[in-house]
Amino acid sequence: MLRRLLLTLSLLAVTAASVLAAARVPQIPVSGTALSNFFAAQGQTIDVNTQQLDLQTLSVPATTSFEVRVFDLAAAGTTFGAYSTALASPPLYQFAPGSTASGWFETAAFRTGPTRIVVNLFDSGSNFQGSTTYLSGPPDPSAFGFYDQVSGGQSFFTQDARNAGSTARILAYNGTGSRFGWTWFACETGAGPGGDFADFVALVNLSLAPTEVQRTDWGTLKARFR
Repeated sequence: MLRRLLLTLSLLAVTAASVLAAARVPQIPVSGTALSNFFAAQGQTIDVNTQQLDLQTLSVPATTSFEVRVFDLAAAGTTFGAYSTALASPPLYQFAPGSTASGWFETAAFRTGPTRIVVNLFDSGSNFQGSTTYLSGPPDPSAFGFYDQVSGGQSFFTQDARNAGSTARILAYNGTGSRFGWTWFACETGAGPGGDFADFVALVNLSLAPTEVQRTDWGTLKARFR
């Protein structure tokens, strides 16, 4: 009985340690209705001004794999990828080329021995179109972010401090409905600060939203095993 009780306590401790991204504070004003309209067209129920996540730096297990889909709403030719946030001048690991057609998607996988990230490109029919392996940096699954780069070469990052004026240029939202378990990244590529954050949007199947933690007390736990 005592062993079972201790196991339950251990599981609750693990759950408490698994809380992920909190809400962004403060929330960034999003102008206009373009982003809200985009999410609605995708079957998403998201309040773009109140449900932003604090995901400037991300951390996942060492061998995590995920899928990436991008939407060029107003910034045609934009590329999307990841970078290691701990580096002062990080190399950019491109996932989505700016020339891909609608419906194309990418898979990215962190791997060890050596530490690397492997990106595979697929067309709208899920046909394999090529693979790229990134070793420089090296890629760090415990501290990385996402970026988008417009055709003129300017890059914008999930870390506000890397952007001109230390302003937010990429906002993160938890997916809903059929996209539950995915995370949206809405990008502003205009002069800023602020904007409609609907120039470019990426969808990543990593569940990075806040996770509800079940809390209890010693008396409640003992009562469960009487």
